[in-house]
Amino acid sequence: MQINFTGDNIEVTDSLRQLVEKKFHHIENNYNHKITSASVVLATENLTNVAEITIFTPGKEIVARGKADDMYKAIDQMLTKALRQLMKYKEKLTNHKE
Repeated sequence: MQINFTGDNIEVTDSLRQLVEKKFHHIENNYNHKITSASVVLATENLTNVAEITIFTPGKEIVARGKADDMYKAIDQMLTKALRQLMKYKEKLTNHKE
């Protein structure tokens, strides 16, 4: 699975990249459905750090965004929201199959 990183007004360091990959691997293991790819955008807007992820699955795109003063907190918010959306989508798929 491929994760594409983009930095907007910020340099994507190895530590940020590794953090996202580590936490996303946890999400991927919990989701169990096929995730084809993901795109992560890390940016600064005014004095706020913004992290946005788009997860591509067959049939749906999941978009989650996190804002905080610290980039690490923004990434945590983003991945928490993405996990919540993926779990909701997973439940929806399993309920329709019954």
